[in-house]
Amino acid sequence: MELACLDLEGVLIPEIWIAFAEETGIEELKATTRDIPCYDELMQQRLRILDEHGLKLPQIQETISKLEPLEGAVEFVNWLRERFQVVILSDTFYEFSQPLMRQLGFPTLLCHKLEVNEEGRITDYTLRQKDPKRQSVRAFQLLNYRVIAAGDSYNDTTMLTQAESGILFHAPDNVIAEFPQFPAVHTYEDLKKEFIKASNRNLSL
Repeated sequence: MELACLDLEGVLIPEIWIAFAEETGIEELKATTRDIPCYDELMQQRLRILDEHGLKLPQIQETISKLEPLEGAVEFVNWLRERFQVVILSDTFYEFSQPLMRQLGFPTLLCHKLEVNEEGRITDYTLRQKDPKRQSVRAFQLLNYRVIAAGDSYNDTTMLTQAESGILFHAPDNVIAEFPQFPAVHTYEDLKKEFIKASNRNLSL
């Protein structure tokens, strides 16, 4: 059986932190793993900024409640589910994901958890494990799944490398340039074609 592993933000839904940055007007919060490869460095920066501005989890959740999946994402996930087992491997947090995952039909999501105090202040975060996307793909392979993965950022590249086939989707030029071994596409129609090409089965659009 073949399994499709997808990143979430930037691939199926808007970047949550960018949306929150635009809502609050705080430019620094627009930084993502497309810009800062070290996830801990990025998250410590985000937590510092939230503290400096007195921003709490409910305010971020309010922004998330207004977001919708990227245009064509729901149809793409439905198309993919008919042909593969689908798992979302994300560096988002369960406290963020519910409204958007509902709109996607609740595919399986493996991500992280926030530590939040009684006042709603985000005090820290807990990774599911080190290098979680690659480790998840490796675990699926140990269960005899063949994995095709798609993502857009630096934090996806170990997952793409571990998978039998990796695809960059909506990736910025700097990531595409640094990882030329992965095909890079920018539309869901082209992403479907890459999944078909990577499959060892006779699939069609």
